[in-house]
Amino acid sequence: PCPPEMAGMGRRCLRQCRLILIQHLCYLLAGEGGPQTGTMTECFDCDNCKESLYGRKYIQMDNGPYCIPCYDAHFANTCDECKELIGHDCRELYYEDRHYHEHCFRCFRCDRSLADEPFTCQDEELLCNDCYCSEFSSKCVACEKTVMPGSRKLEYNGQTWHEHCFICSSCQQPIGSRSFIPDEKDYYCVPCYESKFAPRCTRCKKSLTKGGVTYRDEPWHKECFVCTGCKTPLAGQQFTSQDDNPYCVKCFGNLYAKKCSACAKPITGFDGGKYVSFEDRHWHHNCFNCARCKTSLVGKGFIPENDEIFCRDCSNDL
Repeated sequence: PCPPEMAGMGRRCLRQCRLILIQHLCYLLAGEGGPQTGTMTECFDCDNCKESLYGRKYIQMDNGPYCIPCYDAHFANTCDECKELIGHDCRELYYEDRHYHEHCFRCFRCDRSLADEPFTCQDEELLCNDCYCSEFSSKCVACEKTVMPGSRKLEYNGQTWHEHCFICSSCQQPIGSRSFIPDEKDYYCVPCYESKFAPRCTRCKKSLTKGGVTYRDEPWHKECFVCTGCKTPLAGQQFTSQDDNPYCVKCFGNLYAKKCSACAKPITGFDGGKYVSFEDRHWHHNCFNCARCKTSLVGKGFIPENDEIFCRDCSNDL
């Protein structure tokens, strides 16, 4: 119904009521999605102070309408920075259970507004990205620029690089997540390091990157270090050499070792084997026996007779 003072004003009253209704709707739309504000021209009281809201701004809460002073006093949050109330007409920012005026939400160091900027919280201090990076972010060893938080980087031995700055000292290509080998202050990708520094196999001349054996102070791949005679791999096996060439025990015995005068097998001297030599003949220790009684003659006197040897007793019986 129209207010009493407008009764009987006819069309003028109707137009006035429409204007009031439009104004009321504008206030409601302006507060859509949160506490609603508006003006009332009919008898309507604040839920807290009970004063009439006629012709005044108000905010509609779930439990009723409030005049602006009562709303600010009972529902407005306190700014964590300036400790003053954040009025209904202020832009309020919220972070980590704390509330701020828009103009109070700023960088602790440079006082720059953080309302529409990315920021970081360090020890409860709000910092813009520039201040945070300048104070806390590491510097790239290569370009000496700040490594921005969240950017891809590589850390090694207490130093930091941008991903694109960590490059091979030889081919100048980014190493990225690939394996690398440090050499003093330089870093190399594996292919470049092998090509530049790795020893080369004496036989095949290719880079020796792992394992391998050393023979006569020269490096060999395990698969390249083989017997000169039968080509059997010698890594981890007993071997000997002849004219600087390596041979397995069997090949060396067959090709170069002395032959036992008793069993005709090679005398190699491996496995602690000992032998006895007399003139141009040689015997294994366990083969150096009397031809008649088979008694060992190692360390004893003996009598040679043609191709045989005898102990003194057996020799006297001949």
